Amino acid sequence: MTRNVAAIALLSLFSDMGHEMVTSVMPFFVVALGGGPGAVGLIEGVSDLFASLAKIWLPHYSERTGRRKPFLMAGYLLTALKGVMAFATSWTQVLVVRVIAWVGRGARGPVRDAMLADSVPAAYLGRAFGLHRAADTLGAVVGPLIALGLLAVHWGYRGIFLVSLIPGGLTVLIVLFMVREPSLRPGHGIGFRQSLISLPRDFRRFVAAAGVFGLGNFGPMLLILYARQSLIARLGAQQADSWAIGLYILFNIAYAACSYPAGLLSERTGKRPLLVLGYLLFALMCVGFLVSVRHVTALAPLFVLGGVYIAIVDTIEGALAAELLPDHVRATGFGLLGTVSGIGDLMSSLVVGLLWAHVSLASGFIYAAVLATLGAGLLARRPRSRP
Repeated sequence: MTRNVAAIALLSLFSDMGHEMVTSVMPFFVVALGGGPGAVGLIEGVSDLFASLAKIWLPHYSERTGRRKPFLMAGYLLTALKGVMAFATSWTQVLVVRVIAWVGRGARGPVRDAMLADSVPAAYLGRAFGLHRAADTLGAVVGPLIALGLLAVHWGYRGIFLVSLIPGGLTVLIVLFMVREPSLRPGHGIGFRQSLISLPRDFRRFVAAAGVFGLGNFGPMLLILYARQSLIARLGAQQADSWAIGLYILFNIAYAACSYPAGLLSERTGKRPLLVLGYLLFALMCVGFLVSVRHVTALAPLFVLGGVYIAIVDTIEGALAAELLPDHVRATGFGLLGTVSGIGDLMSSLVVGLLWAHVSLASGFIYAAVLATLGAGLLARRPRSRP
């Protein structure tokens, strides 16, 4: 538990608290502004695309300059501004605000992960990334709980967005006063293209498998919308909103509870086999949603399974990448992984949303399950990483 590990854990706690307050009600807000599943998928996907563009380019400059903290500050500042969607009057304005926030999220993510890897010995990478994901997801539990409480006292969606600015502002203060700049050699002299070429072959193969999985790994907003639409006929709009957020909280509780154990387990069993399991659990969750589910007790186990799979995937992808990457191209490698995953997120959320809106709900889940299984197969065939 170095100072930077603690600071990064707090950053993720407060950032995700604000982010998930917004995410938990944003699908309903989009629908209220005249959008539907296609609009929700478009917002999720286009935001991930712009985040990916930031991920692939900006982290390289943190290595060229030898400074990570300024990029971290800019990223968290932009992300904190997502609360201004309280003033949106159309779903396209929601899209614009989400894209700006996600550029910040994309810029900060690889730099933060590289800083985390720089701050601990290699033997403890699994635990460090597991702790980070656990803190991140604790914020993802608290944020929707706050949103649920505000809905219970008849706050509107816009009020929830404004409240989310508070934890976002705290992240900026944490970067300013708690995060320490790691010791890096500035100006290693390698250009952006050369940095990409110099990435290890096994890492590039891992990124390819993660990219195939990402093509099916759609965002959680579609699950929230699925739960609401499944429950609204029986419970009415207000109760369906509350139960959908409650299920998302359950999703994040499972996520938080499993993140650190997943990191610890990966140090004992190997990261690659555990990541294959995470990909397959996502496919299993998609198959579960193929059954027409109309009751909370039937939806709950699927949301728990979703939390378990994402705890494994988010923790182990980062830890495995850190293990495979040399120090001088670490942020660039994380940026490439984030970009490939982000392009996959764009395609998955957009394709699943459009299939849902124009073909059938089942077709979207089948598409996601098939891509996840293919990604697991590609990852399982790669040479095992060094323990």
